[in-house]
Amino acid sequence: MRASSGVPGFDDLVDGGFPENRLYVVSGPPGSGKTTFCSQFAAQGARNGEDVLYISMHETKEGIRRDMSGYDFGFDRALDTDRVTFLDSFSSDGRRFFGLPGERRDHSGVTNRLTGFINSRDIDRVVFDSTMLLRFLLDGDEDTMIQLLSSLKRTDATTLLISEMTDPSAYSEEHYLAHGVVFMHNYLEDDGMRRGIQVLKMRGTDVNTDIQDVEFTDGGIRVGSAATVTH
Repeated sequence: MRASSGVPGFDDLVDGGFPENRLYVVSGPPGSGKTTFCSQFAAQGARNGEDVLYISMHETKEGIRRDMSGYDFGFDRALDTDRVTFLDSFSSDGRRFFGLPGERRDHSGVTNRLTGFINSRDIDRVVFDSTMLLRFLLDGDEDTMIQLLSSLKRTDATTLLISEMTDPSAYSEEHYLAHGVVFMHNYLEDDGMRRGIQVLKMRGTDVNTDIQDVEFTDGGIRVGSAATVTH
């Protein structure tokens, strides 16, 4: 079974969508479209009648609603339905899961609380924004990070982790542990800023690994189906 990304043109690169119930990393530099891509993925799940958990380590629900309201793919509206659960790590509910920097926290309990929540609510899709700030809240505890990622892989949810990354060859543990890695590019060319998307790996899937054009439209991100970005 495949989970459609909700991003026009992307599913064509990955044999029809993300294989369900697996863990994926969406990486790239700031401004490359990671949050928009993942919001489209979450909105698609809500349209399908699936239960979605969106965990933000740095943004409030109102903040993400405001950011996505300029697009018409409907994530801002989906936030008001019972299909989407939004967890802000610095809200009272978020502190229950993660605590706050400087507080004494049970890092191993983070994994149990999150996976328990996902399993008990039969969550179908999870977006985690972002792993950089998750490490900060975990005080850089790599063992807990690996435990959390490994446990997320064992849930019945299709999970996208947003990872800030400027060099597509500078891998960290989430890239090795994930079933797939999508890299969002942005770079300057003679005619201005260009954006692209590249599937670096996706286990069990025949993928197109070339860099593809990305366009931001009123409907969100659209992946060009004809031309490959050339440098």
